[in-house]
Amino acid sequence: MILLAVLFLCFISSYSASVKGHTTGLSLNNDRLYKLTYSTEVFLDRGKGKQEDSVGYRISSNVDVILLWRNPDGDDDQLIQITMKDVNVENVNEQRGEKSIFKGKNPPKIIRKENLEALQRPVLLHLVHGKVKEFYSYPNEPVAIENLKRGLASLFQMQLSSGTTNEVDISGDCKVTYQAHQDKVTKIKALDSCKIERSGFTTSNQVLGVTSKATSVTTYKIEDSFVIAVFAEETHAFRMNFLQTIAGNIVSKQKLELKTTEAGPRLIPGKQVAAVIKAVDSEYRALPIVGQNFQSECKGCPSLAEHWQSTRKHLQPDNLSKAEAVRSFLAFIQHLRTARREEILQILKAESKEVLPQLVDAVTSAQTSDSLDAILDFLDFKSDSSVILQERFLYACGFASHPDEELLRALISKFKGSFGSNDIRETVMIIAGALVRKLCQNEGCKLKAVVEAKKLILGGLERAEKKEDTMMYLLSLKNALLPEGIPLLLKYAEAGEGPISHLATTTLQRYDVRFITDEVKKTLNRIYHQNRKVHEKTVRTTAATIILNNNPSYMEVKNILLSIGELPKEMNKYMLAVVQDILRFEMPASKMVRRVLKEMVIHNYDRFSKSGSSSAYTGYIERAPHSASTYSLDILYSGSGILRRSNLNIFQYIGKANLHSSQVVIEAQGLEALIAATPDEGEENLDSYAGMSAILFDVQLRPVTFFNGYSDLMSKMLSASGDPVSVVKGLILLIDHSQELQLQSGLKANMDVQGGLAIDISGAMEFSLWYRESKTRVKNRVALAIVGSITVDSSFVKAGLEISAETEAGLEFISTVQFSQYPFLVCMQMDKDGVPFRQFETKYERLSTGRGYVSRRRKESLVAGSEFPLHQENSDMCKVVFAPEPESSSGGWF
Repeated sequence: MILLAVLFLCFISSYSASVKGHTTGLSLNNDRLYKLTYSTEVFLDRGKGKQEDSVGYRISSNVDVILLWRNPDGDDDQLIQITMKDVNVENVNEQRGEKSIFKGKNPPKIIRKENLEALQRPVLLHLVHGKVKEFYSYPNEPVAIENLKRGLASLFQMQLSSGTTNEVDISGDCKVTYQAHQDKVTKIKALDSCKIERSGFTTSNQVLGVTSKATSVTTYKIEDSFVIAVFAEETHAFRMNFLQTIAGNIVSKQKLELKTTEAGPRLIPGKQVAAVIKAVDSEYRALPIVGQNFQSECKGCPSLAEHWQSTRKHLQPDNLSKAEAVRSFLAFIQHLRTARREEILQILKAESKEVLPQLVDAVTSAQTSDSLDAILDFLDFKSDSSVILQERFLYACGFASHPDEELLRALISKFKGSFGSNDIRETVMIIAGALVRKLCQNEGCKLKAVVEAKKLILGGLERAEKKEDTMMYLLSLKNALLPEGIPLLLKYAEAGEGPISHLATTTLQRYDVRFITDEVKKTLNRIYHQNRKVHEKTVRTTAATIILNNNPSYMEVKNILLSIGELPKEMNKYMLAVVQDILRFEMPASKMVRRVLKEMVIHNYDRFSKSGSSSAYTGYIERAPHSASTYSLDILYSGSGILRRSNLNIFQYIGKANLHSSQVVIEAQGLEALIAATPDEGEENLDSYAGMSAILFDVQLRPVTFFNGYSDLMSKMLSASGDPVSVVKGLILLIDHSQELQLQSGLKANMDVQGGLAIDISGAMEFSLWYRESKTRVKNRVALAIVGSITVDSSFVKAGLEISAETEAGLEFISTVQFSQYPFLVCMQMDKDGVPFRQFETKYERLSTGRGYVSRRRKESLVAGSEFPLHQENSDMCKVVFAPEPESSSGGWF
């Protein structure tokens, strides 16, 4: 909170005006000079309230106030002059001692002579009924200096009666509430209501977002019916939602106290205030009392090219597994946001192919008009020689923290053009869907580009003639999640061929519960129970999962449970595992399932003793009072023991908000002929295929194919190296929050939180006829860094606090199946290695002349590896077949 000290007026009969005589605001007495003391101070900390741990500064001065003019027709219309004198700047932390940046420096050297002269030039304030009518100052003064005078002048605005109203002061047009008491008047300003032009943005998803809170209270002290002092306190606090150690606090205070009064100049006669102001000094100009924006000069700062030269070594491919790479990535984005198109294009054209993909990640993540123009000029979508760069650009667009209409319009324009690679064409449409969703989440659904993109997605899906185009538009809709697309999804889910039907149902699975209506569930029930046509197991199980996860009715649950025992072997086991997982993890449907299980015809040994190796399991990675991370793994096999689908999901929850952090799905089909096995019902004519699909931070990526067709399969089996196929690799700006704050003292503050990660998700599927064994492997490697900072700037002195955290981590999932016998042996393992977790705190105070104070602290810990159960019937048989795994691995043969 900021302690705002305003001393208003009047002191004793002949010295000041009585509160009782004015019903609206305060008033000065004629022919008096009011001598006051004023101070404003600001300090930054991590919200612990210990001033000795804070950084900041105090600006103090004497203040002379005189009444120049009063409207002869009304006492509550007056013009006053406010002059600051004897300005001083000092540390707010008195323990700084010899380390004080102000030690040995007088105000002209700290503030600069020209700034000090401007600060001590008087301003005029026209008050009507206690509210600011106009603020007058000299033109062409430094904006930062004028803001300090605006902060002082705003203290003279108040009313003496209780009530709620809107006032315009340095903070903007704000809602304020007055509470009048006998010995004081309290003004509470709702800072979140203030209308003021300031730059800023945030991440739309609350899990990755930042919670901020601001308060402002001003107290007018009254003694013997006179106001003798004013105190004000303003606070701004922030914290990251999922990592609450990233937090900061700004406390700003003002104090204005009356010391004495003496004889002053006589009132200037006149009925019009304009004539009076001209008589005082014709140079005065009416200026907004609302704080104006300014940027501090950066003398001798490196150019963008120089910044890049110091950054690029950290972004070499071999360094991307280190958190230092992510820190460098985040820092360079900040420089890109102030760079011109020509500067950015120059370093793009000059960079080598090894580092260029990382540079494309950074330029795209900057999300400015100049950076977008530069990258679009650099990339040639008609060429297939830069596919990797084009893909990195598109994925960075999909992960954009605050995309705008210009970016979506650019992708639509590219989609209508020609491409050197069809994969890139598909990715453009898929990512356009992700941008549509993000813009709609920020109330941008009616933007022209969004409307056009929606028509493109839905119209393309309705008119698609090729299977590839249908899949592309479905994937785009899987990102966009348009409610109006649900009828089309139901059509393709029920009537489409296998892969299309499966993709349509998995798209429906991503919709919020409010969109899964009874009509939608009717179609899903028909699919699961195969009322109209035979469907693949993957489609049927997905339909059943959607029903069970979206407020299922008694009969829906009963019919699904009754079907267990009548399904193909592995599907029986899978559906049984799904139901048991719902009960064990206490999912929302668990109450309804327990109700149905009271019927003996359903809950019996025959139904719940089906053998098989398919499974479904959900567990916690981390669990805290305010948050949780969960993982879920479901694996569906064909009756012959070959993997049909492996689905690994990780979710993050903060309160009621959630984030689908990742999903990696490996699918295979049509492989039974290799081992002379009989395909399951509905899957007799499937082509041989294996591939992987991923969702990363709520964005569906373009699927990757391992092989497609029998000849492609045999070719890759003979030449297979076992090396994983990369699904996504790059640097991602994950958290992006920026607030520019106008403190009511006149100082400018900034709150920024950026978080990024270097990520590499890869997967592989190995198949051995000789050993009659198949193995799937999914590997996640990430390096994460988060940096939160708060700064307060007066143009001549700046204080800042930076809190950061970083880690490097890995998660690997391996599933091995031996199908030489039935029931076949399955070993599932998920390794999470021990990870280092480092936290840093940097505090500083710095003069514009270069002198500074810096304090740094570091804390490091090791988070032990964890074992995650992957099945409800874990055993130790993995250890018999394979060599022992590391301690951080969990597994079991089933």
